[in-house]
Amino acid sequence: MEQRLSLVTLGVADLDRSRRFYEDGLGWKRGNKEDSVVFFQLPGAILALWSRAALAEDAGLPDAAPGAGFGGMALAYNARSREDADTVLAEAAKAGAKILKPAHETVWGGYSGYFADPDGHVWEVAHNPFWTVDEAGHVRMPG
Repeated sequence: MEQRLSLVTLGVADLDRSRRFYEDGLGWKRGNKEDSVVFFQLPGAILALWSRAALAEDAGLPDAAPGAGFGGMALAYNARSREDADTVLAEAAKAGAKILKPAHETVWGGYSGYFADPDGHVWEVAHNPFWTVDEAGHVRMPG
């Protein structure tokens, strides 16, 4: 298997509400017109929003209660600066996100905070001074 990630699908309770959060609230550009799924083209991958129940059924899994606790995963947005991280967290809050942890200096030398989208999906917003983010949004580790 090649070392890459192509698509992340978030199971959501209300597709239109989640679409509005990402598209209208955060200003992301939708890449499709189908009513049953929403796709956002990201640098190097795609983020999908799909019915939580449909996603669980498609995977052959029972649908756990939404908000039942930490799901053991966080998505991340790497900011180009500490100020950019603060701006992104403020934009997320304005769009309706719940700020889980305001940005702060980290033990690893960066700056990081967390928010949850309307379905409780956890996003970290971090500035890592050891990584670079190019104009297209691609993140690169050193070496």
